[in-house]
Amino acid sequence: MSLEISSLTSRYLDSCKRHDVLPNSAVLSWFYKANVKKSIYQKCTVVVLLDQLNDADFSPLIDFFHANDASEIEAVDVIHNSPCVLNQDCVFSLMRAINSKVRVVDLQNMSLKEDDLRDLFKGGLDCQVLNLRSTEIRKLDMFGRLMKIHTLNLDFCTSISTLQKDTFACMPNLMRLSMCGTRVANLWTTAAALSKLPSLVELRFQNCLCCNDTGPCTSLHACERTGLGHSNKDFCTEPPIENIAFRDSGADEAVMSLESDAVFKERANSQIEVSFGKLHVQDKGDLADTFMSSKKYISHHPSPICFEKHYREYMITSLPRLGVLDNLPIGKTDREIAKFVNSRHYEFLPYKRQHKESVVSVLHTRETGTSGMHKQKSSSQHAYSRSLCAAKLGSSAWPLLDRIYDIGHINKEDCESIRPRQFEYHPSNSSLMAFGTLDGQVVVINHEKGNLVSYIPCFETDNSILGLCWLKKYPSKLLAGSDNGSLRLYDIKNMQPTAANSYCTSTTVTFDNFEQLTSVHVNSTDEQILASGYSKKVGIYDISSGKRVQLFTDMHQEPINVAKFANHSPFLFVTSSFDRYVKMWDLRQKPVRPCFAASSSRGNVMACFSPDDLYLLVSAVDNEVKQLLAADGRLHTNFEIAPTGSAHNYTRSYYMNGRDYIISGSCDEPVVRICCGQTGRRLRDIYLEGRDMSSLMNVQSLRGDPFRHFHMAVLAAQTRPSPKWEIVKVNLLASNHSTKDYSRDHFGPSYSLGG
Repeated sequence: MSLEISSLTSRYLDSCKRHDVLPNSAVLSWFYKANVKKSIYQKCTVVVLLDQLNDADFSPLIDFFHANDASEIEAVDVIHNSPCVLNQDCVFSLMRAINSKVRVVDLQNMSLKEDDLRDLFKGGLDCQVLNLRSTEIRKLDMFGRLMKIHTLNLDFCTSISTLQKDTFACMPNLMRLSMCGTRVANLWTTAAALSKLPSLVELRFQNCLCCNDTGPCTSLHACERTGLGHSNKDFCTEPPIENIAFRDSGADEAVMSLESDAVFKERANSQIEVSFGKLHVQDKGDLADTFMSSKKYISHHPSPICFEKHYREYMITSLPRLGVLDNLPIGKTDREIAKFVNSRHYEFLPYKRQHKESVVSVLHTRETGTSGMHKQKSSSQHAYSRSLCAAKLGSSAWPLLDRIYDIGHINKEDCESIRPRQFEYHPSNSSLMAFGTLDGQVVVINHEKGNLVSYIPCFETDNSILGLCWLKKYPSKLLAGSDNGSLRLYDIKNMQPTAANSYCTSTTVTFDNFEQLTSVHVNSTDEQILASGYSKKVGIYDISSGKRVQLFTDMHQEPINVAKFANHSPFLFVTSSFDRYVKMWDLRQKPVRPCFAASSSRGNVMACFSPDDLYLLVSAVDNEVKQLLAADGRLHTNFEIAPTGSAHNYTRSYYMNGRDYIISGSCDEPVVRICCGQTGRRLRDIYLEGRDMSSLMNVQSLRGDPFRHFHMAVLAAQTRPSPKWEIVKVNLLASNHSTKDYSRDHFGPSYSLGG
C-alpha cells in the first residue's frame, strides 16, 4: 500500500528513534520540499544533499528508504555540492537502499578511489545522470550495468587519458557526455570507443564559457532549430534549480551542480580560441553554419585531443549521429566540410582502402578468386597481403604494445640497471635486435623469444652509445659508437650472453676516435664507416684497417647530428645539421660543394634514405617532417605535423613497410604518428603509457620492423612518478596490449643527439 507523502516525515522520525539518533533538520526540509512538489502535481523527488549529513544520519535514512521502496517517492537525487568528510561505505549503502528510485548521482569533488567506484557500480546502478566531475577515476570500463544512464559528466577527471574498447559498454543509452579538462588525447581510440554509443548526440571535450551543459550554446540564435530537432528555446527557458548544471531534457528540473563563480572565473583562464574561416554554404537556410562561419569560438578547459589538427572534422565524420560537439551544433554543411577535410588529411584504412572488411572476407576472396569490395585490378599475393593488413588494422584502434625485454634485469649478476639509448633491428635476421645503453653497454637480444644473445659490458666511464649499425655482408658484426668518440666493431658470434668473459679483444676492431660522436653508419658494401658528431666535421673510416681515411671540415655552419650513407650506393651520403640544412654528398667528387642542399625552418635532427634511395626523410626540431626527392632535394611531401612550440622537442622519423608509411616521434611527446609516405595523410597515432596508465612515456627513438608490415619498436622514457627506460614493440595488426613495469633510477641525457 502506498504511503502518503505527509507521513514520510513521521516515518523518518520513527527511524531516528530506533537508531537513537537526533533528527536532522536538513532531512526534514527535503521531505517538506518533496511534499510541496507533490501538492502542485510535479514529480515527487527527494533531493539528498550529502554535505548536509553527518555519519550518524545515514543509518536512519538507509532504513527509511529500505522500508519505503514502494512509496510514492518517484525519484531520489543524491548530490554532493561541497567538500565534506563522510564515511564512503555509508554513502554507498544509502544509494543501494534507494535502489531503483535513484535518478541523479552527483559525486563531484569527492575523494573517491577506483576501488570505491568499482564497489559502488559493480552491482549496477539505476541512475539516469552520473556526475563524477573532478574525481580520481582512471578507467571507465570497470563499471557494472548502467542501463538507464543518459548523461555522464567526467569534467576535470585528470587521471583519464585513454578510452578503451569497452569503456562505455555498460551504458548503451548514454546520450550526453562531457569530458572537459581530462587528459584524453588520441583521436582514433576516442572516436572508436564513442562510436559504440548508438544514442550519443551531445559530446564535449571543451566548453563554451556561457554553457553549463553539453547542449548547443544558447547564445547561438541564428538558427530556428538544431540538428537534434529541438528549438533553441528548449535549451534556454529551463530555469536552474538547486544550482544544477546538467539538464535532464525529460525532467522539470536540472540535475547537476554548477560550479561557483569564483572557481568558474579561475578555470576560465584555461582556454583556447578556435577561428572558423568562411565556409561555402550551399543551403541558405542552414543559418547555424553561416553563423559559425563568421564567429570566433573561444573554448575553455580543453582536453589535449582538442589541440589535434582537424579534431572537430574528424569527430564529426567518425560519429555521424552526433548533433552537438563542444556546445556547437552540427549542421548539414558542417558534415559535408568535415568529410572533405577528413579525406584530405586522414587515411581511413591503409593502402587507400575505403571500406572495412573482415579477415575472413579477405581470405575468402583470395581462395575463391572473387573481387573484394574495393575491386583489385590485380589478384596478386601482394594485393591480398595489403588487403589483409587493412582488414586487421581496421578491426581495432588499440594496437598490441609489448615490452620486448625486462631490460633492467639483463645483467642479474651485478643487478645493474640497463638503460637503452639507441637500438637497431638486424637487417637479415628477423629475431635479432641490438641496443646500446646510457652507460656504454651493448646488448643483443632475440626480441621474439625475449632471451639475451650477446652482452658487451662498458669498459670506459661516462660514455653513452649513440650510434649502432649492423654490417650487411657480415651479419654477425655490429658497429657501436659512443659519445666519448670511441668506435668499435664487434663480432657477436664470439660474445657470451653474460657479463663474465664476454669481451673478446681478438674479435673487436677499435677505430680512431671521432670527437663528440653522435652518429655512425656503414655503406652498402661494408667497406667504409661514416661518422658525425656535435661538430661541423664528418669522418670516413676504412673498416678493414680501422683507420680514418678522410676528415671533412666545415660541411655545415652548425653541428651535424646525423649522417647516413645511401642504401644502395656506397658513395652517396646525406648530412643533417642544426644549421637547418640537409645536404647530399658524393665521395666520387671532392666534397667541397654538395650535390644539393635543402633547408628546414628549424634545426634538423636527422635524415635517412628510403629503402630504395628514391627519397630522403628529413626531421627537424618540433615535428617538422618532410620527404624530399633524393635526386635533387625537391619537396615531395610535407607531413604537416602540428608543432608544440618547444625548441627542445627533438623529432625523429623513419620508414615503415618499405617506404609506404613513415613513423615519427618527438622526445617531448608520448605519441608515435603514422603517415602515408606518398600522400602525407595521417593513418593512426599511437600513445605510449606506463603500465599503471597514470604517466606517459615520451619517444626517444623508433624504427619500423624491416620484416613485418605495420610493426615497429619504440625507445620510450618516463620520468614521473619513477624513471623508466624501455623498448616497446608495437603491432598495429593485433589488438589490446600487455605491459611490464620497471623502476630504475637514471640521469637526464641529451635527447637531441643521435638518430
